[in-house]
Amino acid sequence: MSDWHRGFQTEPPKYRPVAVVDIGSNSVRLVVYDGLRRSPSPIFNEKILCGLGKGVAITGRLNEASVTRALAALRRFRTLIRQMGVKQTFALATAAAREAANGEAFIDDAEKALGAGIQILSGKEEARLAALGVLSGTPQADGVAGDLGGGSLELIDIQDGKLRDGITLPLGPLRLIDMSGGSISRARAIVDDYLGKAKVLERLQGRSFYAVGGTWRNLARLHMAQTGYPLHVLHNYTMTRNDAAGLADLVAGLSAASLKDVKDISRSRTDTLPFGALVLDRVLTLGRARNVVMSIYGVREGLLYSRLPRRKSNADPLLSSCWDFARRYARSPAHELELCDWTDQLFNKKGIAETAEEQRLRYAACLLADIGWRAHPDYRAERSLGMIAQAAFVGIDHPGRVFLALTSFFRYDGEESASENLTRLLDESHIQRAVLLAHIFKLAYILSAAMPGMLPRLGLTLEGKSKLVLTIPKKIQDLMGERVEKRLSALAAEMGRTPKVVIRQ
Repeated sequence: MSDWHRGFQTEPPKYRPVAVVDIGSNSVRLVVYDGLRRSPSPIFNEKILCGLGKGVAITGRLNEASVTRALAALRRFRTLIRQMGVKQTFALATAAAREAANGEAFIDDAEKALGAGIQILSGKEEARLAALGVLSGTPQADGVAGDLGGGSLELIDIQDGKLRDGITLPLGPLRLIDMSGGSISRARAIVDDYLGKAKVLERLQGRSFYAVGGTWRNLARLHMAQTGYPLHVLHNYTMTRNDAAGLADLVAGLSAASLKDVKDISRSRTDTLPFGALVLDRVLTLGRARNVVMSIYGVREGLLYSRLPRRKSNADPLLSSCWDFARRYARSPAHELELCDWTDQLFNKKGIAETAEEQRLRYAACLLADIGWRAHPDYRAERSLGMIAQAAFVGIDHPGRVFLALTSFFRYDGEESASENLTRLLDESHIQRAVLLAHIFKLAYILSAAMPGMLPRLGLTLEGKSKLVLTIPKKIQDLMGERVEKRLSALAAEMGRTPKVVIRQ
């Protein structure tokens, strides 16, 4: 029996919202999360593009019109935070506020407008929190994290779950526009000069670059549209270095006017996107990264992650998210934990071989196996497929996400032809594994009626090289019936085995 879920509470997650206010060089944003948890889900997200950093490189001061807009946004955020019952608010300010001559005066006014203290992050602290955000969403991250804001670029090396020294560079798009006079060719020389001295890029060669920031997310959306990618989920979306650098180089050469006609690019980003694309192109080219991995987690999530007790921060983010789903949507969350343990009987050293990652995905699939039960029977397969494929899960790559979605889809008898667009992200062996788990789940639910207490009494094991054995105590032998026999036979056929039922004393 596995003890990875020891201490899990089966009651639905409590609603204890926390807010993070992020005062950046380009935007002022409020994000309210459903709690200070391992995988927090945003329940409200609003940004105002105030452009606080516009002109700071030239005048040394925050633009008054931008300050007025920012303070108005913060007053609105204060009202919303009260309306949503938020008890804990974290507020931070980055490059523009820390570097402008009138930055401290602005922060004083901002704290009054927001009704909360505001922490001005140093460049190194901003880099650290961005990297913590990447790690919280991608625990296996190995490479260099880069967070591009309006005024600065933070770079930090991540290796074996540890953060090395980070740096901050004045290469945010707003600052580049100011320093270059709006010239891409001049901006390129500026970027190359700074990056050429950045020792952290020497450690990027052949590794992943984890991209954080709205500008780079727009580039990823554009790449998805160009390639007809079937899953519109940005987190852990991966591009090869050549693909990403080629796209970034192309966008860097386009005018803001031409970008406004591209539907997959936010109109509010058209002025800054060519300069952000330029920075990505030069980072990848000079650092010789293997690929680019998008992270939707950054400074805000890194801040929350840093506040977690060690027991929670060390928890698996995917399994934590799936457990929250089970607690909200399954008929009995306790049953899903039993399902994890029950399937262990088949997947072990004497049974079906699996890697540690395959085991992790199997547990996640067990936790999600019953989330579609409230839908009409004809729509449970499609509903489960959509919920899982599009969920705000982290700690999982896109093939893994599709595997989980297809497992539930097949568990509800979804037809493989209905999911052909997604199956192109998986190889045949993983599709067959999803089908196998789906058959196991079908048998489990017909035996247990989705209620806890039954599965621990039943055995499901392999005998020799030809038998699949279901063991039932004599006291409950009436549990057997036509439906059970049918599903046991289907599972055995999927495994190339013969079914066998044993009634034990």
